[in-house]
Amino acid sequence: MGFRKDFLWGGATAANQCEGGYNEGGRGLANVDLVPIGKDRFPILAGEMKMFEFDDEHFYPAKEAIDMYHHYKEDIKLFAEMGFKTYRCSIAWSRIFPNGDDESPNEEGLKFYEDMFKECRKYGIEPLVTITHFDCPMNLVIKYGSWRNRKMVDFYEKLCRVIFNRYKGLVNYWLTFNEINMILHAPFMAAGICFEEGENKEQVKYQAAHHELVASALATKIAHEVDPNNKVGCMLAAGDTYPYTCKPEDVFEAIKRNRENYFFIDVQSRGAYPSYALKDLERKGIEIKMEEGDEELLRNNTVDFISISYYSSRCASADPEVNKKTAGNIFASLKNPHLKASEWGWQIDPLGLRITLNTLYDRYQKPLFIVENGLGAVDIPDENGYVEDDYRIAYLRDHIKAMKDAVEIDGVDLLGYTTWGCIDLVSAGTGEMKKRYGFIYVDRDNEGKGTLKRTKKKSFYWYKKVIASNGEEL
Repeated sequence: MGFRKDFLWGGATAANQCEGGYNEGGRGLANVDLVPIGKDRFPILAGEMKMFEFDDEHFYPAKEAIDMYHHYKEDIKLFAEMGFKTYRCSIAWSRIFPNGDDESPNEEGLKFYEDMFKECRKYGIEPLVTITHFDCPMNLVIKYGSWRNRKMVDFYEKLCRVIFNRYKGLVNYWLTFNEINMILHAPFMAAGICFEEGENKEQVKYQAAHHELVASALATKIAHEVDPNNKVGCMLAAGDTYPYTCKPEDVFEAIKRNRENYFFIDVQSRGAYPSYALKDLERKGIEIKMEEGDEELLRNNTVDFISISYYSSRCASADPEVNKKTAGNIFASLKNPHLKASEWGWQIDPLGLRITLNTLYDRYQKPLFIVENGLGAVDIPDENGYVEDDYRIAYLRDHIKAMKDAVEIDGVDLLGYTTWGCIDLVSAGTGEMKKRYGFIYVDRDNEGKGTLKRTKKKSFYWYKKVIASNGEEL
């Protein structure tokens, strides 16, 4: 059987990690521009340290990134050469509304994305557009406190109405918020939240999450009204958490960790706050302020499909002694003794992808879409800029096999697969360029030096064959 005939193969990027042009075309400043590389990155991501304007002590990789703002035609042409059926990209909110609360949108920003989507269409590539991939105009952060403020729902609604109408017929697949659960782990990066002295951080995070969930439901409603062909998905940073041992306490600890993630998707996909979450919030003394109509809005506007990023599985133990953490993205986890790890400490678990897909499909019975999966690695190019990245091919091959098993053997309904960072870009976690994911090498280093020249890696030709054979030739 294999994958459906119209399976959407492609790659994924985020505006703030590839576009650059931070002060061009009328664009305003965003939270994601202000996260530097280096030791202060994590305290800033976490909302523990304020960075509301650029200083001279830090380097800010998102300001220029890989300058896709000026290179998008060349880049999309390369994606087309690989045979992409879809390209997942995101809109920089501050390109459309530079301050977030502007009366009218910025035409130059609207035109930029219109041209980009038309460029995709020229090659038969379906744009899959993330409305908010961690972006929040800085003016909204400074003036309103970002998503902790209910007014954000109105600003987001305005953005949605503008883009759904403007790109009607050009874009049919939308994601409301990238990795919505990341608000719990990196609140400033994910939602522009910076904590004030003495604030109840959990209260702030969950209230902000409620506002995002309401905004997501509203976006889904508007998208369907503007164009019945629109399909709207939610987006989860996924990866099942396993019990560290078969001790019942460990099993239950894993259930709790998984629920922390599913909570968001339970609301977006099932339309209500799950009972375990309500109990948990009550225990923590967190009171979610809901407005009249919120529950009805959530109930009546669930998503059409569920999209995920998957890089690794995780482990949980109830034993405080065992909880010696390992690295692995922004999520800390125990080391799984049965798995190898990447250079950045992420545990490589292809079967975990199949397990995660089954968990989500069993839970929601809605079509799934893998919109991020890949291996961050140090690539060493030869004198011509060519990279022989067999390690990346091996990683992707194993994950595609696992995804195929989920479809063929387990009957999971899967819409498509877009690898993360199909062209090298700035890492969201570390801000590095040397942590590369792409099929296309970009000559740029962690300090922002390099020619920006694009060169096809070995994996470029491999992925082209995978797509051409609809996943039969791996």
